[in-house]
Amino acid sequence: MLPKTTSKVRRWDQHGREHVVEVQKVGVQRQLSCGTCGWSRKAQFLPWLKAEEHLTEEHQATVDPSAPAS
Repeated sequence: MLPKTTSKVRRWDQHGREHVVEVQKVGVQRQLSCGTCGWSRKAQFLPWLKAEEHLTEEHQATVDPSAPAS
């Protein structure tokens, strides 16, 4: 059995609500799952970018908590 790892892409919308897309990796395949709306898809390449795009387009969640405040 291949090892499974999980990471998350978190963004906040303009109302302060958190939205999270979980990225699960098994072998070379990655499965994306949105905790807010249930959206999911498989992505072999650039899964974190696809997760960010989903959060921006579907939830208008663009505030990155890991980015330094300016």
